Amino acid sequence: MATSDVFSYGIPAESDFGYAQAIRSGDLIHVSGQLAFDETGAFPHPGDFAAQLRRTHANMDRVLAHYGVTRSQIVSQTLYVVDLGRHAAATAEANLAYFGDHRPAGTVLGVTELTLPGQLVEVAFVADTRLPA
Repeated sequence: MATSDVFSYGIPAESDFGYAQAIRSGDLIHVSGQLAFDETGAFPHPGDFAAQLRRTHANMDRVLAHYGVTRSQIVSQTLYVVDLGRHAAATAEANLAYFGDHRPAGTVLGVTELTLPGQLVEVAFVADTRLPA
């Protein structure tokens, strides 16, 4: 597989956990759970759900840009949310704002905890390059 088919930010978590942010397989781009890392790999918003979701969406856009695809080519997503009852409305509102009129398949799971202390949200997704941008 060509190196351009794999995308990484070059942050410590990738080598610590042994994963890539995304990998292209044919026409599909499989994206690992995105969270609120900044450009250096730091996690600047522990406990702040709204800030984490904004940064997570920005990181999703970084992956999409690497492959030259858009949000409208996302076919499915899985959201992991700590304290989903408390954050359900904000999750739905942010999802609608992020996707506009596009409607990918989606699953939202309430979880007890995520990898980092204070991490409240993570989003994994799949994009299909055959869809119109």
